[in-house]
Amino acid sequence: MEELSNLSSSSDAVILYFSHDACSVCKVLLPKIKELVDTTFPKLELKYINTMEQADIAASYQVFTVPTVLVFFEGKEYFRYSRNIGIHQLEEAVKRPYQLLFSE
Repeated sequence: MEELSNLSSSSDAVILYFSHDACSVCKVLLPKIKELVDTTFPKLELKYINTMEQADIAASYQVFTVPTVLVFFEGKEYFRYSRNIGIHQLEEAVKRPYQLLFSE
């Protein structure tokens, strides 16, 4: 938990993906989010948190439903999406702060 807390505060951009093995929607969504991060936002770090195995971490981030996606830029939570998450919605939300942070 300490490592995750340090990551979200020390890394420039992080996505925390909260899920568990019994969630069928989560299993379909995770590869799509991985592909989005790999192709469109390569400097964004993606971390998976299993809420069944790491319930204390989920509770500390006030995550009580899956799937939940938290997006952090420079240690601050910018976006939080739960249950009905659209890839295009996530992409559009992340695009502007990502470009501002990583534009050369």
